[in-house]
Amino acid sequence: MSILHYNGGAIVAMKGKNCVAIAADRRYGIQAQTIGTDFQKIFPMGSHLYVGLPGLATDTQTVYQRLRFRLNLYELKESRAIDPRTFASMVSNLLYERRFGPYFVEPVIAGLTPKTYEPFVCNMDLIGCLNTPEDFVVAGTCTEQLYGMCEALWVKDLEPEDLFETVSQALVNACDRDAYSGWGAVVHIIEKDKVTTKHVKTRMD
Repeated sequence: MSILHYNGGAIVAMKGKNCVAIAADRRYGIQAQTIGTDFQKIFPMGSHLYVGLPGLATDTQTVYQRLRFRLNLYELKESRAIDPRTFASMVSNLLYERRFGPYFVEPVIAGLTPKTYEPFVCNMDLIGCLNTPEDFVVAGTCTEQLYGMCEALWVKDLEPEDLFETVSQALVNACDRDAYSGWGAVVHIIEKDKVTTKHVKTRMD
């Protein structure tokens, strides 16, 4: 078994029309044993920027703290909000620095570009190799199921409400087919003027 699957978890980010969504399950487990159902895997990094950190739970918390530190330094130096692409490079750089003893996380980034509000999603492997598609990205223990659901449901230029429905259905149905993830989900819909956070009920078994 991969160490990335030790604690379980699933994250998906998806583009819409002038909006972007990022969603994650809430399970914290040790292999097949569920320990908690309120574990945070998605973290705000700005008013229009979120990062999801699936993988080993201890590394999730460590990487978040290190990213928060680097982001604060950037904002103090530049006196402006960070661009999602710049932030993706920052995360990639942090992971590549530790390539010989890597953090066991595979980050997912979702956000809107400042001023233009263009949607941006990307993910990367545990040494920071970037993947920036035009539709959606997935990570976690049930990536095969998530890819199948997202490819079946996603269409271009989804409105925020439709995007919420699409990303929620994709995550819930994928988690139903994976014993290492699920137990509730949280969805963030990022728009130009607001961020909507919703909690989704899933199977609790």
